[in-house]
Formats: sequence, C-alpha cells, structure tokens
Amino acid sequence: MKTLAYAAALCGAVAAPAAYLSAQNAQAPGQMDPSRVTAGSYVTDPAHTLVEWSVSHFGINPYFGLFGDVEGTLQLDPANLSAAKVDVRIPIASVAVPSEGLREHLLRPAKNGGNADFFGANPGMARFVSTSVTPLGANRAIINGTLTMNGQTGPVALVAKFSGAGTNPMSKAETVGFVAETTIQRSNWGVSYGIPMVADEVDLKISAAFEKQ
Repeated sequence: MKTLAYAAALCGAVAAPAAYLSAQNAQAPGQMDPSRVTAGSYVTDPAHTLVEWSVSHFGINPYFGLFGDVEGTLQLDPANLSAAKVDVRIPIASVAVPSEGLREHLLRPAKNGGNADFFGANPGMARFVSTSVTPLGANRAIINGTLTMNGQTGPVALVAKFSGAGTNPMSKAETVGFVAETTIQRSNWGVSYGIPMVADEVDLKISAAFEKQ
C-alpha cells in the first residue's frame, strides 16, 4: 500500500507542472511572426542558445556534438535588416558529446611542445562577428562575418532563418529566435587532426534566442 501511495504521489507531482503549463500556455508565447520583433539591443539567452557541429567519421556516418553557454549581442531593426549586427562568443570547453573519452580527446593538452589534437586544454572562445547582412525576404538572411577560433580568423557566411518572437514567460523579456547554418573547413582554423579519415568539412547549426535589453 505504501508503494502504491508513493507511486500515486509521484505521478501527481509530475502531472501537476504539466497541467499548469497546459493551462497557462494554451498557445505558445512565441510565434513565427516578424511583426512581433521590435528594434533594439538584444543579448543571448545562454541557457537556450546552442551550436551543433557535425562531421563525417571515416566516411561511414556523421558524428555530432554541441557547444553551449553562448554569449553575444544583436543589434536589430526590423525596418532596416541590412544594418543588423551580431557578435557571439562560444566557449570551446563547453563541448558536449556522449562519449567522455572523446571529450577528453577534444580537449587534451598538447604533448612535448607539439600541437594539440583538436582544441587543447585551454581552448578559449570561438567568436563570430558579422560584417554584413543581406535580407532574403522577411524571414531569411545571409550573414557574412569573421570567425576567430584557435588563434586564427577567417570568413564565414551563415544562412539565417527567423524562428519566432514573443515574450519569454519566465524572464518576461521580449525574445527573438533564429536558426543559422553553415559549413566550414576546420583545417582553415588549424584543427587538422585525422583528415581525411575524419572529414575536414564541419556542418554547423546554431539555434539562438536573444532577449531584448
């Protein structure tokens, strides 16, 4: 009986938040409606901004992981999208993969004065700074900029898509979201380990939430 009572209480505890969210959010607070976006200065919501990377492993299957804790700023005016500016910083040490052994490999220190296999023990930040924005209609844009990583800087073009806007019910901040994609050659940033067994081309997908200040 005690076991049944505990199970019932546990189910109730789990169901209560779900019922609350269902009652409080009959409609999601964010919608894919550009008219909801207002001009101003925005900063990332680090807890809900992610960078996914994917690379072909041995030419057999893609392997992917994530970077988190992304910090950055966005200057945005819906009436003048080409003037938008974005500056984001990605802590490389935040890399997350299912295999702890692989994570250690990615962040392993260099040995005997040589180069680290991938990022090394103190990889610092990767930073993307926009240089131009070319709107492609109301919901998409090409964002050209520079990516600095591993002590090297090179050009990158992101294909960005507006994903939604609304007031975050937790922070009460006006929030706008974007998804951006690109492909880079990691060797251009000095990360050459395993090429071509592990592909040089890395697909990046960024899911970003920016809160208005």
